[in-house]
Amino acid sequence: MIKANLQRRKTLRFGSSMFCLALTPHSGVAQSAWPSRPIRWIVPFLPGTAPDITVRIVAEGLTAKLGQPIVVENKAGAAGSIGARQVAKSAPDGYTWLYSSTTLAASTQMYKAPGYDALKDFEHISRLAVSDVTILVHPESGLRSTKQLIERMQQAPGQLNYGSGGVGTPAHLGAELLLYTTQSKATHIPFKGAVESVNALIGRQIDFTFAISQVGLPHVKSGRLVALAVTGCQRNGQLPNIPTLQEQGWPDLVLVSFGGVSVPAGTSAEIRQKIFLAVHETLSMTTVREKLVASGSLPAASSSDEFIDQLRREVNQTSRMMKIAKLEPQ
Repeated sequence: MIKANLQRRKTLRFGSSMFCLALTPHSGVAQSAWPSRPIRWIVPFLPGTAPDITVRIVAEGLTAKLGQPIVVENKAGAAGSIGARQVAKSAPDGYTWLYSSTTLAASTQMYKAPGYDALKDFEHISRLAVSDVTILVHPESGLRSTKQLIERMQQAPGQLNYGSGGVGTPAHLGAELLLYTTQSKATHIPFKGAVESVNALIGRQIDFTFAISQVGLPHVKSGRLVALAVTGCQRNGQLPNIPTLQEQGWPDLVLVSFGGVSVPAGTSAEIRQKIFLAVHETLSMTTVREKLVASGSLPAASSSDEFIDQLRREVNQTSRMMKIAKLEPQ
């Protein structure tokens, strides 16, 4: 088994496993006519990706709670920056939402000019769900463990290609952390989203990929792809036979992706509170929770402050990781 310096590995933990946090909704907010028309929820990733799946599950429940349709719009590109910029420039009237995620924070460090400030240009309402990442290979690769993948990369430095959903996505950062920790080399091939990355792997255009488990799950179950590991603190309930990276000898390589709902900066406290309460009520619904779990993610509602703190930590962690792995902003 390949061993990494223990002291160095302690600096590489990425993501957070603390999701059972207290909720602090406020009461006594005056009622108004909002919402009186459909709400646009911008997902800055392709259809069929983990964020898209999560948002569509939650939006169905929110529509019933708010009494207005939640229209999901996919605005993919630049690792989520295109959709984020659109929401940041939208009117702060509560009718345009953003699916805000790990990538929203990471992109502020990964790109020289993402076009938004993750902490200043939005009002962050609540986290929605968390998901781990799965390391995937093609069945014909012959690889059946992360150790075997690493050995192959070390035998042919830089010759294997790995895909991700874009620069700064959890998949990209997770792969770079694994490469750095194991002193391996592979060539990064960024795609517009995890779905494209997974499809490229199925077509054998790349050698492996890190993908949010929600996206890779159906292909693993069908046998079209093989999962080598999951990156969470514990095994994924939908892939109980797939070990974590911790179990395979890398106890400090933890990668957890999270997502939530945010609105443009300047949105009134009254509207934000209504969204907050509707989100938490929706995530407490048994049907919604069951659908999220079945898709490969876990419901993880939070207070606004907790969500903001988590985004802030991701900004700092990404900056630190980039220095360690010698990654330059693009």
